[in-house]
Amino acid sequence: MFTGALSAIITPFRDGAVDEAALRDLIEWQIGAGVQGIVPCGSTGESATLSHAEHEQVIRIAIEQTRKRVPVVAGTGSNSTAEAIRLTAAAREMGADGALLISPYYNKPTQEGIYKHYKTIAQSVDLPLLMYNIPGRTGSNILPETMARLCEVRNIVGVKEASGSMDQVSDIHRLCGERLTILSGDDSLTLPLMALGARGVISVITNIMPREMTGMAAAALAGNYVGARELHYRMLPLMRALFIETNPIPVKHALSLLRKYSGEVRLPLTPMSAPAAEKLKAVMKELKLI
Repeated sequence: MFTGALSAIITPFRDGAVDEAALRDLIEWQIGAGVQGIVPCGSTGESATLSHAEHEQVIRIAIEQTRKRVPVVAGTGSNSTAEAIRLTAAAREMGADGALLISPYYNKPTQEGIYKHYKTIAQSVDLPLLMYNIPGRTGSNILPETMARLCEVRNIVGVKEASGSMDQVSDIHRLCGERLTILSGDDSLTLPLMALGARGVISVITNIMPREMTGMAAAALAGNYVGARELHYRMLPLMRALFIETNPIPVKHALSLLRKYSGEVRLPLTPMSAPAAEKLKAVMKELKLI
């Protein structure tokens, strides 16, 4: 259902508020460059510091601007199951095509708790759901065996997998097969994960190089790994530079250079440090992006 390169879009801010004009411009550029989906209100979208009203505003803008040209997979996760249900139901009512739900963070549930969290949301809201496994942010890992249980739930259709483990992705694919769509959660691991059976990526670098990342994913899906490798190695320096500091600090700074958005982030995130900004700028110049 969701394959190729989907864009984990930033939430542009200006003077402390959501910059609606910049968000619409970014979405339009992404669609024009060929991305296969828009994913608002994820980690890259700074969902952790959006108010409930802003969260719904950003999803609504994304749905309005895409006009069904590509799917909108709304970030609706929470470490509260009840809150995740509320956010997911709101996204469904607004017309989202799917929802991305981070595994509960901070409270670190057991595998049984993770299973019941996702299953309860899926049974409460009739919408295609993607799990989001990112142990570095949540403090816990969704084990492949738990995913195998969850993919039996009708509307749990995929996982954004960012554990960084090739073995884990192999086990997920071995246990779930075509019942669960695996999407990479790490730009630099997208190509190797697709070789193992992943079907695409929810990507940060698409905010800067949408056409190239879309092309790489399409080439890999078509079995053209020579062409995919060429694009992978071209983008690799920027993939790494966009994580010099905590995401989305670097990608917002890069967009401020590329498309003249403000680059503003919300506390506790802070603007990019001068040395890191210089490194990022140098990579962008080498790629002739600026």
